[in-house]
Amino acid sequence: ALYFFFFFILQAWWVGENFSTDVWRMCATNTSTCMAITDQFREYQSIQAVQATMILSTIFCCVAFLVFILQLFRLKQGERFVLTSIIQLLSCLCVMIAASIYTDRHEELHKSNEYRLEVSQGQYGYSFVLAWIAFAFTLISGVMYLVLRKRK
Repeated sequence: ALYFFFFFILQAWWVGENFSTDVWRMCATNTSTCMAITDQFREYQSIQAVQATMILSTIFCCVAFLVFILQLFRLKQGERFVLTSIIQLLSCLCVMIAASIYTDRHEELHKSNEYRLEVSQGQYGYSFVLAWIAFAFTLISGVMYLVLRKRK
């Protein structure tokens, strides 16, 4: 779940020899200059969808944690953390949607003429891989909350 908090800092969804790009900006590694991704870019709507679903996922993850803490003290013995599980699974769904959109649209996303560098010849970065890992762990966490019972 730490991925959600680092999502806003990490910029390695798509990397190349002299650049790294995420869903917010593109940075040239040799000059340390960054350029924001704006509505001038082709496929900007796809990037906005990825941004929105990752932000929603972060919100759901934080809410799930708070609901878990509340349910920990409010639930009677033997009851399940169903509400926490539902919220965690919603977070999982948002991560899956964001990573799936980026996976499907990455070729079109990086062909925009507005980039100052040629970014189409890159590869997936560690942030992209972390998104899929976050999906798997959030899914496992959501299922565990569904099975988990409060005990003495």
